[in-house]
Amino acid sequence: MLMITFLQSFLLCLILPPQLAKSSTETTTSAGHSIPFPSYEHLNIKESIAAATNLRPAAASTTAQYTDQELNLKPTHHNISSFKLNLLHRDKLSFSWNNNHGRRFEARMKRDVQRVASLTSRLGGGGAAAYEVEDFGSDVVSGMEQGSGEYFVRIGVGSPARSQYMVIDSGSDIVWVQCQPCSQCYHQSDPVFDPADSASFSGVSCGSSVCDRVENSGCHAGRCKYEVSYGDGSYTKGTLALETLTIGRTMVQNVAIGCGHMNRGMFVGAAGLLGIGGGSMSLVGQLGGQTGGAFSYCLVSRGTGSSGSLEFGRSVLPVGAAWVPLLRNPRAPSFYYVGLSGLGVGGMRVPIAENTFQITALGDGGVVIDTGTAVTRLPTAAYVAFRDMFMTETANLPRAPGLSIFDTCYDLNGFVTVRVPTVSFFLSGGPILTLPARNFLIPVDERGTFCFAFAPSPSGLSIIGNIQQEGIQISFDGANGYVGFGPNIC
Repeated sequence: MLMITFLQSFLLCLILPPQLAKSSTETTTSAGHSIPFPSYEHLNIKESIAAATNLRPAAASTTAQYTDQELNLKPTHHNISSFKLNLLHRDKLSFSWNNNHGRRFEARMKRDVQRVASLTSRLGGGGAAAYEVEDFGSDVVSGMEQGSGEYFVRIGVGSPARSQYMVIDSGSDIVWVQCQPCSQCYHQSDPVFDPADSASFSGVSCGSSVCDRVENSGCHAGRCKYEVSYGDGSYTKGTLALETLTIGRTMVQNVAIGCGHMNRGMFVGAAGLLGIGGGSMSLVGQLGGQTGGAFSYCLVSRGTGSSGSLEFGRSVLPVGAAWVPLLRNPRAPSFYYVGLSGLGVGGMRVPIAENTFQITALGDGGVVIDTGTAVTRLPTAAYVAFRDMFMTETANLPRAPGLSIFDTCYDLNGFVTVRVPTVSFFLSGGPILTLPARNFLIPVDERGTFCFAFAPSPSGLSIIGNIQQEGIQISFDGANGYVGFGPNIC
């Protein structure tokens, strides 16, 4: 009952004008809007541990049945104004399953550190150097190794459609799959896609305008080659092609995809990557006017029996969301930046300099919303002030040693519920996004150790990770340059 009450209050803080919402705490933002929101919440310890540690992978038969129905290999229409995909966390998939919560946690944090290192290299100082490779021919890099392999969708590739698990990545502008012939391929759960079996596969010529849109593209035997490489050494190598994708019950023709013949990295069963970043070569960019650059996703909370969703099209944009402008960084057009003016703990604003979260004239800093990063990163000075205020407000809770990337942990063994302050993002323009406790105080073992799920950034870049996004509907209106939060919960 406490969780339901909190979530209702959470929605109020996003979408209702002050005169329609009542609360014991009221904060005035820098924009002058007075928005009520709850300052404290009761976190159920046993339920939280059970949700995080007692996960079970979807049964193979159940998964296969769901994917075939969602894929619907015989589409009934070709209308691509909107379509929907189920979204699954990797821990729900049998090919990546590990029944040891400690090992799952350790692996997730390792991926997260690698993901953040990659992003900061690309956005916080590495720039284009992060993409350099010794010789021509490497394709899209594995988003899996950088941690972007957190959420999967199931789509069909080719004609007839071949079912494939794909990783979604909001920081990538590439759609790619492993392809036969594979001279070097990692293991994936489905058969590797064979272009020879697809009637709709068409290689892209070197002189094509599509080839020109790919970074570091090249030419071999008249066919377009391309490359994108991250600093960890993961990569795929292959050619660019136009292919039909079957998404839900919708066929999308002539999508530019990477066909990787040499691939290396920790891809954990996926056939490839579905880039939904802000650039022209992502699926969102290629759909363009057909969907109005609009899409919405819900990352379902770990431990629930349901799946999340990824939807495309202007009709999926919700009424009543809290809309704030998307910010553009010419240095990193693939990424979705949002304005952040400050942070809150327990209804109180953290004392942080106003320019902490701004994008500099050189393109450094700023705040990126990323599906591939798990734990939100903040510039060190902001993180320390934020953490210290949270520690002050939780001084009555027994502390535990830090673990992995977390330096603020609590020993909650034996507690039924604990009262904790909520944390908030003060978004530019006025809205306040207040998180439920399960989105920032997470169990890291089965004994009752919980940690504050934020960490310092190795640069001035801030990243809002998927743990903090879970359970909240997040929508992007690319045509008009806005991102919306709520009003639905997942």
